Amino acid sequence: MLQHAPNTPVCRDCDGFAAVAITTGTRHRDGTRVTLHVTCPACQGTGHTAPAHLLAQARR
Repeated sequence: MLQHAPNTPVCRDCDGFAAVAITTGTRHRDGTRVTLHVTCPACQGTGHTAPAHLLAQARR
């Protein structure tokens, strides 16, 4: 069966996983872990990038 690929290219820095939660190893008083939520700086958390020809036009 055919799979439909998205029309926008996937970010090469994060491979489409634009937002992650990282545990720091320390715990809160209730026992839950302290986490940091980080987004990809290259795609600003979208998981996609603009096509190369659009970037070239924007730089002119």
